[in-house]
Amino acid sequence: MQKYSIIVYRDYPYISNCKITGNMTEVRFYDTVYEPDKKLTYSVISARYNGKWIFVRHHRRTTYEIAGGHIEEGESSHEAACRELMEETGAVVFDIYCIATYSVKKVDEEIGYGRLYFAEVHELGSIPDISEIAEVVLWDKLPEHPTHPDIQPHLFRRTLEFLKDED
Repeated sequence: MQKYSIIVYRDYPYISNCKITGNMTEVRFYDTVYEPDKKLTYSVISARYNGKWIFVRHHRRTTYEIAGGHIEEGESSHEAACRELMEETGAVVFDIYCIATYSVKKVDEEIGYGRLYFAEVHELGSIPDISEIAEVVLWDKLPEHPTHPDIQPHLFRRTLEFLKDED
């Protein structure tokens, strides 16, 4: 079966500081083409199918999350986003857009960087056998208690802002 994806890079100068009291996690958003001094580590993909948001549950967790994962050696963030979307959700046909580069800073940890994408999925297949995902669900909104509660709400909110700007 033919796999299809499109990437759109936009010049979107957007920076947002989001601090959560308690664990003091800081999430910042940058332009889509921003290249930090450190290597990008993650690609995260907010995905929608038939008007519903796709969330996944890792086989070792009880909570749901936005699809995504590590960028492998020699792989671009876009390639990782497409691979992770297919591996974690079973997406076969989709359009994918880069929303932002982001950073996460937790207390007593180094800053980590990633890229946030939005995917409009047109066709879902089965999850590959190699996937670590136990379940894929379609919901109207972000889960009340996502896997990474100090990060994922900010990524999801940024996705909604991107889509609002596109209208």
